[in-house]
Amino acid sequence: MLKKIFPTAQILLRLAIGVGFILPVLDRIGVLGAPGSTNVSWGNWTNFVAYANKLMPYFSFKMASFFGLVATIGEAVLGILLIIGYKIRLAAYGSFLLTLVFALSMLFFTGYRSPFDYSVFSVSFASLLLASLQSEAVLQQTHKQGS
Repeated sequence: MLKKIFPTAQILLRLAIGVGFILPVLDRIGVLGAPGSTNVSWGNWTNFVAYANKLMPYFSFKMASFFGLVATIGEAVLGILLIIGYKIRLAAYGSFLLTLVFALSMLFFTGYRSPFDYSVFSVSFASLLLASLQSEAVLQQTHKQGS
């Protein structure tokens, strides 16, 4: 039964994490609406950079802005890879690392509730699980081919 559920569960997890990356990217560039609109967190790049600076107070505003851009590009690339199912293990490990850094920054600089209220640790560890499941699937496939 587990073998039948695994492909569906894996696809659903990939889609959930992938869309979870793409939507904030669209929010940051204003595609989802103006600041203050329903379901819009930032609404523009300026508001996002201010938030990124809050999560990285140990960097100058310019450096925090740069790392915010790097994170945004990473989220877009990882989101697309997960949605289309390409390089899943690599994308899942990247997702794990990116969201872990984000969760820890939230924990230390916005309070202990933030990363739990937004389930960032859950996404991070779900990404790690997805990567490990991919690794296990590759090992099993290699083992079958070797037999």
